[in-house]
Parts: sequence; C-alpha cells; structure tokens
Amino acid sequence: MELHFSIKEILSAFMVLFAVIDITGSTPVIIGLKEKGLKVEPGKAAILSTVIFLLFLFLGDAILSLFGVDIQSFAVAGAIIILILACEMVMDIEIFHYNGPGGSATIVPIIFPLIAGAGALTTVLSLRAEYHVENIITAIVLNMVIVFFVLKYLNIAERILGKGGVYILRKFFGIILLAIAVKLFVTNISTLF
Repeated sequence: MELHFSIKEILSAFMVLFAVIDITGSTPVIIGLKEKGLKVEPGKAAILSTVIFLLFLFLGDAILSLFGVDIQSFAVAGAIIILILACEMVMDIEIFHYNGPGGSATIVPIIFPLIAGAGALTTVLSLRAEYHVENIITAIVLNMVIVFFVLKYLNIAERILGKGGVYILRKFFGIILLAIAVKLFVTNISTLF
C-alpha cells in the first residue's frame, strides 16, 4: 500500500476537524461539569475519542447501516443532545442528571457529543471523500493531542478567566452551541422527509 502524506491535506483536515470539535469553545461546559464534582479524565477522553474517530473513519457507514440508521438521522440525534447542553448553559438549568458528585463526565457528555459528536463524526466521513486516509488519521491524532492538553490544563484557563469570565464564556458558547445544534438539525432534518 502506497502512502500519500500531504502537509496541505493534513492541515486542511486538521483545521476542519478543529473547528467542528471546538474543544476550546467547550471549556465552559467542561468547567461547569467539574464544578458539579464530576471527574474529567484527559487521557481517557483523548484515547477513546481517537478510537471512535478511527472506527468511524473505516466503519462508519457500516455501523450506522447495521442499526438501520442513516448519517442524517445520526446527525439529528447529535443535534438534539447539543441543543440540550446549550439550553443548560444559556438558561442555567440542569436537564442531564449525572451520577452525582464524584461521577465521571468523560464519556458523556465530553467524548459524546462534545468531542466525537455527530457533527465531528459526520465530518470524518465526508473528509474521507476528499483526502487520503493517512492524512485524515494524522489530523485526528493532532486534534486529540490538543484535546488532551486543553482538558489537562483546564484549571489554568479557569484561573485566568475567573468565575465571572467563565460565566460569560458559558453563556456565549451556549449560544454558539445552540446555533451549531440548529444548523446541524436543519441541514439534516430536511433530507429525512
């Protein structure tokens, strides 16, 4: 098998995934989870997200068709979860009830839907049509390194921003998440009917 590494493809795929994953934009959500006493495991989040992305890169269509689900339905489901998270952020309400203090938020909602959500997984499938697989894999790994460092050093961002800064960012990114959810929903719901 011949490898086709391309800096241009890696950078393009990296930038697209970085924008869709938007881990820096998710920091207010993650800080809020930590304030509720939930555990955030950076290494586990990065490794499991990488595995999910790679599985979806190679088996995404097959996995969804196994359950009789198309990519649009999957995207709409992810949009609903993102919408609920956004509502929590904007309205200061709690819709998701986690396992109480000391529980883990690493799998839900950090890995899914914040990191490896419907939008990011759909993006991985669409990148496969444009770029060589080895370049997409490199872009995924680079993004997961950034995810690890953002999650690992979240307390530094929290100290720099302070409580007021985190509150403002939480509201702002709640509206951004709301817009992403609406866009993901509207783009995909029309194809279902």
